[in-house]
Amino acid sequence: RAVVTIVGSRGNFCTGSLIAPRVVLTAAHCVQPGADYKIVDRGADGQPQLLNVRTIALHPNFNMQAMQAHRATADVALLQLEIPLKGKSTVTVGMPSIPIQVGGRFVIAGIGVTVRGEGKSGGATRVAGLVATGHPGTLQIRLVDPVTNGVRDGIGACTGDSGGPVFEDKANGPVLVGLISWSTGPNGASGCGGLTGVTPLTLYRDWILQTARSWGAVL
Repeated sequence: RAVVTIVGSRGNFCTGSLIAPRVVLTAAHCVQPGADYKIVDRGADGQPQLLNVRTIALHPNFNMQAMQAHRATADVALLQLEIPLKGKSTVTVGMPSIPIQVGGRFVIAGIGVTVRGEGKSGGATRVAGLVATGHPGTLQIRLVDPVTNGVRDGIGACTGDSGGPVFEDKANGPVLVGLISWSTGPNGASGCGGLTGVTPLTLYRDWILQTARSWGAVL
């Protein structure tokens, strides 16, 4: 219930999470300068409304080239809304439990497409349970479908899911511990259904909280 849709004036769309009534957390590559962005909210009647964004803050260490090469970078941004988003929940911003284990379980959420290249298959919030693979750490986590292990077409992030929340179950319930940054097809091919690249919030949680609080948000 905290997941929102972010649309850009250049036609791109991404996923975000409401961490305070007027603050959305998403990926930095989703809200680059040179375009205008709005939040899409579906009211109780199901009709979409466009909400204006007042301020965008990109983490100063974000590097687009690194993200596009699937390397670790500060792919984190905050959006301040002009008015509070009503009727939505907010989520707690945390960090993954350390050490992050291979096989560790995470849940991702996003509004992206289910069929690559078919925009009409996106727009609804979907969740998927994935597991960590490779060498997960504080810089980057790579997730796969535990059934297909990334070698066959499986579940995972796709176009439009960027910026979406990555949750880990904690003692008090699910906590937002990372953001979706990129995806691949099976065996590292381009596309979806293989790896889901996650930017963990370990190194960036302090910046997120400080920036949001500077806008008057209570977290």
